[in-house]
Amino acid sequence: MRQIFPPQQSKADCADLKSYVALLKTTMRIASVIVALILAPLASEAAKKKKITTPPNGVGVLRDLVYKEPFIRPLELDLYRPQKFKGRLPVVVWVHGGGWKNGSKNRCPAAFLAQHGFAVASINYRLSHHAQWPAQINDCRSAVRWLRQNANQYRLDGKSIGVWGSSAGGHLVAILGTIDAPAGEETSSRVQAVCDWFGPTDLLTMPYNNVSKQRTIEQVRNSNGAKLLGATVRDVPEKAKDASAFFHVTPDDPPFLVMHGDKDPGVPIVQSDRFVAALKKAKVDVTYHVVQGAGHGGKLFQTEDVAQRVIDFFTRTLKN
Repeated sequence: MRQIFPPQQSKADCADLKSYVALLKTTMRIASVIVALILAPLASEAAKKKKITTPPNGVGVLRDLVYKEPFIRPLELDLYRPQKFKGRLPVVVWVHGGGWKNGSKNRCPAAFLAQHGFAVASINYRLSHHAQWPAQINDCRSAVRWLRQNANQYRLDGKSIGVWGSSAGGHLVAILGTIDAPAGEETSSRVQAVCDWFGPTDLLTMPYNNVSKQRTIEQVRNSNGAKLLGATVRDVPEKAKDASAFFHVTPDDPPFLVMHGDKDPGVPIVQSDRFVAALKKAKVDVTYHVVQGAGHGGKLFQTEDVAQRVIDFFTRTLKN
């Protein structure tokens, strides 16, 4: 009788088949993770476009200007300018917050400065799920260089560039104002004024980055600071210092305006207290304003008094 069923497989054949199936499943899982990492930020960005800042009256905006093209996707900025102006505009670069893992250039609280004779560049930078420190500060430097390199095209004053940021953005602008510029850079990334809103300035002493009665080692490893650095601060203390403006203060730093809420639950006000003390000790031009009753941003940072302090600071430092 002719055999109509396939011959019985050997144990070795079965083992090879199982190994192949296991490898295929692992490969598919890895591929799905890679796709998720790439598409999730894009989906998040699409959602954020619903919250794009509308230019104030008398202000125009050029959106999605590419200032850098690293590995994953281009980095862009939005440029707000008065619709009518003469000469060249001093520039304020807005650096968004979001724990280095969220946020976008699309929401730009600094846009109102374009009503007062400034150009405002709201930038994106690589978030911590794309790249770890120092990618973020390198992107900020690249944005400043791009603005200088393209100053003629957009009628900007490349000699007068200030920076302003809140929370994680405050952290980045504080470092941009204090850290040494890279040796040999052809276009300078130094800035002429810094407005730091409640940014962490010493990652080594931030409560969320350290084990305590309130924080387990697992929570610390999952903190925003650990994601930024790629490890906990106790594992990479020198890297944490490099990412902390407090350790970079020198007498040649530009003027600073530091603002912090005295009820801030996210970034303790002592972060700004110690930073301002270091600036004063180095005889840096620094103005410190504590917003009474304010937490980590919020409505008390949106008053006319606060806005006027920012306008006055950048007018004094960038227009004179």
